Amino acid sequence: MKRKITIIGAGNVGSTIAYTLAQMDAAAEIVLIDINENKLAGEALDIQQSTAFASACDVIAGDYKDASGSDVVVITSGLARKPGQSRLDLTRTNVEIIKNIAPKITAAAPDAIYVIVSNPVDILTYVFAKISGIPENRVLGSGTMLDTARLRSKFARDLNLSDSHIHAYVFGEHGDSALIPWSVARISAVPLGEYIKKATGKDVDYASIEEELRTSALKIIEGKGATYYAVAAATCHIIKALFAGSDAAMVVSTVLHGEYGIEDVALSMHTLIGPEGVKGRFCSAITDEEREKLHKSANTLKAIIKELDI
Repeated sequence: MKRKITIIGAGNVGSTIAYTLAQMDAAAEIVLIDINENKLAGEALDIQQSTAFASACDVIAGDYKDASGSDVVVITSGLARKPGQSRLDLTRTNVEIIKNIAPKITAAAPDAIYVIVSNPVDILTYVFAKISGIPENRVLGSGTMLDTARLRSKFARDLNLSDSHIHAYVFGEHGDSALIPWSVARISAVPLGEYIKKATGKDVDYASIEEELRTSALKIIEGKGATYYAVAAATCHIIKALFAGSDAAMVVSTVLHGEYGIEDVALSMHTLIGPEGVKGRFCSAITDEEREKLHKSANTLKAIIKELDI
């Protein structure tokens, strides 16, 4: 069954998500909303015309009222960090944007599942869950899906493997305090370090991989000004799971309630999602050191939340 999807924000990320969904035949109708009406109209028309070579999909340059009946709403609106701008100042600005959007979109689409993509995604997911009135099981952030995609892409390339065989994840904040729980990383059923040792004769340089992941976005931004293809693919992967007939485990950002001993903050861990949204979270058997890093990531986010007017 085809669905209706609304995307708020027709910038690079939002328009790429809309284009990808249109080519995937994921929806019968895609509504784009943006305050820049000229760009909005141009993006919608361009994407609509691309469907001539795909399945039929109506792509509409709309307003909040046009979101009525949406199955999923994706929020990508927000400003990018400016040179010299502190992380806290950027967060405050984007929190105000979310606070402005929330009552308008939830009035139009009260029954939708909401996927937050705007950054800082964990903070904004938390804020939206707290202020929107939408049940928490229908609010999730893209979280570390992008980080996880980057990690798997690296191993797939280095080992000449399909990434479907690579079961490695990034937990915590989508940001500097993220962690890779190497203790649960597998290639097929084999511990990742053991597989790589047998395949290459070398030990895994975990620190080097973590540093490469932290700097990969900067390399993309230096080259082309912004990142949007991979995050769009990650978001569409989430939406595909929400529309599937069976549940899927993904590292999306949700508000935690005691998992790993963490309360009242949104971050990424193994989460079961499906047609009703978030079905639950499950705590993989990570090491004490990894648990400590996850708590540090949570506390980093909580420190920022304390400084906000929510």
